[in-house]
Amino acid sequence: MPTPNLVLLYVEDPAKSAAFYETLFETAPTAVFPTYAAFDFENGTSLGLWSTAARDFVSGGSGHRSEIAFMVPAEDEVRALHERWSEAGIAIEQALHDAVFGLTFVAIDPDGHRIRVCMPDET
Repeated sequence: MPTPNLVLLYVEDPAKSAAFYETLFETAPTAVFPTYAAFDFENGTSLGLWSTAARDFVSGGSGHRSEIAFMVPAEDEVRALHERWSEAGIAIEQALHDAVFGLTFVAIDPDGHRIRVCMPDET
């Protein structure tokens, strides 16, 4: 069975978005081009930032109806990321709170994409 390993976000300015995510991830992008930037992670997943101004970009959709989520193992890590990102000036759309699945918050990138931090569901 194929396993998803690339998340693409449509952005206005890949270099600006790459700088934002470099702050979030605390690592440099693996590629930055005028219409595309990418980050590769140790678990084999990649994040691509694709310019909506790219010559071959086509999308009939609009809006932000999805999230990138970072699941961390403990509440203190959720709190630590909230503090670090807030201090870095990253916009927080949904404040730190307890949801049905545990402690969480949501940040926003320069293009309005939602970035959630939470803990894995307990089974």
